[in-house]
Amino acid sequence: MKVSLKILLPLAYLSFLPATLMAQLGSLSPIDAQTHTTVAGRVMTLQGAPLAHAAVELYTPASVRVLDTDKRGEFQSNYDFLNAQNATDFTVTLRATKKGFQDAHKMVVIGGKSKLLVVPITLRPAVVDSTVLPQAELIKELSSRLRQLAPADGLSAKEEKDYARGVQEFLDRNHLEKAVPYLAKVVKVDPSCLRCRTMLALAELSWGDWDNANAELGESVNATVRDKTLGRPEPLVAYGTLLSWQHQASKSARYFLEALSYSPRDAFALQELGRAQCLDLDWELAAETLAKALAAGAGPQARFLHAQALLWAGTAQQARVELDRYLAGQDIKKEPQYVRALSDKIEEKKKDAAAYVAAYSKLKAQGVEPLDYLTHPPKTIGDFDPNTDQTPLAAILSSVGHSVAELYQNLPNTSSLERLHEEILSKKGKTGPTLDQKFRYLCLMPTLPWGPTVDEYRADSTGHIAIPRGVRENFMVTAGFVAAPLIFHPIYQEGSSFRYWGLANVNGTSTHVVAFAQQPSRARICGSIRVGATSKMTYLQGLAWIDANTYQIVRLVSDLLTPMPQVKLDKETTEIEFSEIQFNSIQQKFWLPEQVTVTLDWSGQTFRNTHQYSDFLVFNVREAQKIGTPKKASLTPSKEDAP
Repeated sequence: MKVSLKILLPLAYLSFLPATLMAQLGSLSPIDAQTHTTVAGRVMTLQGAPLAHAAVELYTPASVRVLDTDKRGEFQSNYDFLNAQNATDFTVTLRATKKGFQDAHKMVVIGGKSKLLVVPITLRPAVVDSTVLPQAELIKELSSRLRQLAPADGLSAKEEKDYARGVQEFLDRNHLEKAVPYLAKVVKVDPSCLRCRTMLALAELSWGDWDNANAELGESVNATVRDKTLGRPEPLVAYGTLLSWQHQASKSARYFLEALSYSPRDAFALQELGRAQCLDLDWELAAETLAKALAAGAGPQARFLHAQALLWAGTAQQARVELDRYLAGQDIKKEPQYVRALSDKIEEKKKDAAAYVAAYSKLKAQGVEPLDYLTHPPKTIGDFDPNTDQTPLAAILSSVGHSVAELYQNLPNTSSLERLHEEILSKKGKTGPTLDQKFRYLCLMPTLPWGPTVDEYRADSTGHIAIPRGVRENFMVTAGFVAAPLIFHPIYQEGSSFRYWGLANVNGTSTHVVAFAQQPSRARICGSIRVGATSKMTYLQGLAWIDANTYQIVRLVSDLLTPMPQVKLDKETTEIEFSEIQFNSIQQKFWLPEQVTVTLDWSGQTFRNTHQYSDFLVFNVREAQKIGTPKKASLTPSKEDAP
């Protein structure tokens, strides 16, 4: 013991000597055996965007370090050890925070010969989307199933104690910094215990460790794919929920369906499948699924979702009955905003339904036949050879769907010169006040989780967003014509009924004439009309003339599916002529609107807008997010297309 003291004391003293003297006495110090490890990482959003100026705290048994991420969301810290053995199993606990996001924790172990440890950290928004399953509900439901596991679940006898300790620290004590290591040890020893792995993922989610939770559940899903005998519903439901949180409803539905293959009457899996179908706007299927969930014993969440689905797939009366069951006598005024919003929407739809009935009764009393393009298109539309054989319809829809999908997949951000002529007509059809304007018409091509769409804007000569003068002078404002063919996109076709009417000649081109009528309960896209402060969704019916050789839409005429007496709108007819456009910078040609006429009968007056488009250009958006605001937009024509 005395000998060891004589060795230690000089070393402790030497550590405080000047650097020059330490260099002279280097032979007495173990510094030469030093091990250097770097802990680095990147803080991101769920969408993978970097988060700058996020605070990252690194806790070790010996120190606490606080770092700030750079503009790429990256951080880095170096750790030095006297020797490699000291670096083995050295634990660093990270905590990442940023205003507007949930805190995230992560535990990493520095071990082996690694000189660089890269740690991804994903932060989720602090404001939770009310349309998705709350995290607490997911953890509550699944953890109750996983609290007690047995050898049949793949849990070995020697790991039962660690699993029980991990569960206790997680569910009973909320000591996640202790629970995660216990459960991680179990999974390392028993990797085929998918329910153990799911419990670990739930603990990591509760701790804010999205990345490891996602990885654990992904491994469970992959293991299920490799060996069906290992499959359990819990990891599939959990992984599907993570996808729904990322607004990938269609993908999440596949995992809920797979979970139901192991447990067909799993009320929770049925509920979340129904929720995914609601998010995917498949209301009819959602209503069926949620009815099954309720029959299997699902709780209030399923009943609320069922009321929402019935609003669109059933009747307002059915939705009201189901929402009242959900409320169970509670005062609607004390409910969360999303519940009150659904109640208001139900009442609005009830009023709309009554207004439609009254409008049709009025038309019949006047001897007017309501528009119905599927059974008897207006004679004013034009001549075509009628065909009662519907056999060609499926092939036509498949081919035009392919052409439309290709259009929106490849169409770049574009601008064109728009000449807008606006008229107000008298009851006898005579032209009254008119207004002529010019704009640069901008089309941006974003893709939403459920499919492609088009953002259309008007800009003035300086590139700033422009509002037509007609708004202030009692004319109507119309837009959205590049998006018109989306009804025929494969993703959106299921939202409409179609009928083949035969062949017609359009400017010397042989075309197929196809009628369409949107189904409000299934349509994922719709129009809108705003009168004052009142805004209503609109659904369409009409005809499309489709080139019989190229299956490009060359002409499209649409009308309202029903009159809208709620806003005094009796009729809205849109006629679009398409033309083949060739951009200088792109080899591919695109069929885009060249001339559009919109005629609208509102409140006893007739309005007519004529739009002509020319001078098509490709442009690059310098700040795409600003384009969508009414303040200003910035655009730069491509060099090849610059005038």
